[in-house]
Amino acid sequence: QVRLVESGGGLVQAGDSLRLSCAASGRTFTDYTMGWFRQAPGKEREFVATIIWNGRVTSYADSVKGRFTISRDNAKNTVYLQMNSLEPEDTADYYCAAALSSRILTTERRYGYWGLGTQVTVSS
Repeated sequence: QVRLVESGGGLVQAGDSLRLSCAASGRTFTDYTMGWFRQAPGKEREFVATIIWNGRVTSYADSVKGRFTISRDNAKNTVYLQMNSLEPEDTADYYCAAALSSRILTTERRYGYWGLGTQVTVSS
């Protein structure tokens, strides 16, 4: 099993940047594809970004492409989500997820481990 703890959320203004972190503990971090998902108030949880074990392949939702960057530091067992040019539409709870896989995974049901989330609020 793997335990995930997110941090870095907060209240920012439109156009600002935030970096979310997700610290993993438990099994070997490089066994996992990591992902970020988000859930806005009154909406279903949606895919944001994913990264494979060695960081060489990533994938993004169209809504964040060019603004968000996912990365991982395997020495620190941590995955990051750098969010630039934030928009009010990015307001959501952001969740880190892990999947025991070496592939890019964009589907929520493929992830077996989840953090508790961190809240991001972007004011206009």
